[in-house]
Amino acid sequence: MPAMKWKNWKGLAAAAAMTVAAHAAQAAVPLPALGANPAEVSVSGLSAGGFMAVQLHVAYSATFKRGAGVVAGGPYYCAEGSVVNATGRCMTHSTSIPVSSLVSTTNSWAASGAIDPVSNMSNSKVYMFSGTSDNTVKQPVMDDLKTYYQSFVPAANVVYKNNIGAGHAMVTDDYGSACSTTAAPYINNCGFDLAGEILTQLYGPLNPRNNGTLGGTFTEFNQSEFISGHGMAATGWIYVPQACTTTSCRVHLVLHGCKQNYTDVSDQYVKKTGYNRWADTNNIVLIYPQTSTAATNSCWDWWGYDNANYAKKSGPQMAAMKAMIDRVTGSSGGSGLPAPTGVGTSGATASSMVIAWNAVSGASGYNVYRGGSKVNASPVTATSYTDSGLAASTTYSWTVAALNASNVEGTMSSAATGTTTGGGSGGTCYTASNYTHTIAGRAYALYGLTYAYGSNQSMGLWNIYVTTTLKQTGPNYYVIGTC
Repeated sequence: MPAMKWKNWKGLAAAAAMTVAAHAAQAAVPLPALGANPAEVSVSGLSAGGFMAVQLHVAYSATFKRGAGVVAGGPYYCAEGSVVNATGRCMTHSTSIPVSSLVSTTNSWAASGAIDPVSNMSNSKVYMFSGTSDNTVKQPVMDDLKTYYQSFVPAANVVYKNNIGAGHAMVTDDYGSACSTTAAPYINNCGFDLAGEILTQLYGPLNPRNNGTLGGTFTEFNQSEFISGHGMAATGWIYVPQACTTTSCRVHLVLHGCKQNYTDVSDQYVKKTGYNRWADTNNIVLIYPQTSTAATNSCWDWWGYDNANYAKKSGPQMAAMKAMIDRVTGSSGGSGLPAPTGVGTSGATASSMVIAWNAVSGASGYNVYRGGSKVNASPVTATSYTDSGLAASTTYSWTVAALNASNVEGTMSSAATGTTTGGGSGGTCYTASNYTHTIAGRAYALYGLTYAYGSNQSMGLWNIYVTTTLKQTGPNYYVIGTC
């Protein structure tokens, strides 16, 4: 295994690269307490990570309030403690999955307190993905997961993508094996940005992803603080966008599949699956827990290989990841204030927009977010806010969170969108070939097409023959138009 480079937490001296064999918990730093927003926590995973994502979402529904992204997973407690069920009905669908019985078990465990109340899931969202060439966890298993969720999550809150010819893998739009492949590292280039689709479903409209150098920090942290053994590695990884060192951010837990931990595939799942580019521009902290090679096929425990209570809150792996979330949020549940309702936009100009909402009882103020970034410097005490410094002729989205007397945020509102007006005669225009625009830094090329920086508007083919007029409406922000 090649040497692995890693960064210490911000403010600590950089450590020298070390081999995987030399990894030890004492070499890693503690998972940081970031004061992230406990009302904005979600989870996603592939395969065994998909089954575990469902387990965490259902068992800890009061924690994973935003919901779950499930890639090639299955219904909660599908295996019912049996490896025969796990490898049979829960993967190949060789026999039927007793969905109604699993729903009954879920309700029973919730009533006894073994898992959180199922009512928490009614406000969460779910994104499901199953490739048509996936013969490891076949589509009927995911179909049953959709049926299972119908008992707890409104149909309008569930997206199921099942028409891409992907093998058993995490899907990206620019990295990995051929789309239909099922082989290590189980990351396939299908021309589809699955990480972006998952995060958009869970959090609403997002700022464009960062396709350049990331501004945040990757840190290897000490998992042994939370659990020792039980199939989990001594260390995990966390990605913290730069803004999240001073801003209360969202948190998304990312779970790899079998044979995909750091020892198996190095940093490919941590750095090549597409999550980090979206997190960087949308204030989302990403936690990448890791299994160890002592775990069966490096899988998460979704059938009971480690503990009989594997699917309950008391399951060792489950409790460890809940503790990681608690550390990063630095809180046990936020302010408890509900999401503001009636969020809307009005009064558009070329550079500003008014965002208004209904008052929340008990709120001392509000924070306003454009995309994923907070735009108000201090708490807003009114029920409207004018966001300025916007680009002309551009669509944005805003969300609002209520604050208690300690300035702790409650649940984030649904997103409201609005489009600024045209810029009139202002701005500077550049007319050139699409190739020249990219050389000049006004646009970028991706898969043979050209896109304007800032607005990400499609300009057509990337060559010297297609001519486009771009209007600069802000720093490094261009739209197709005229002056």
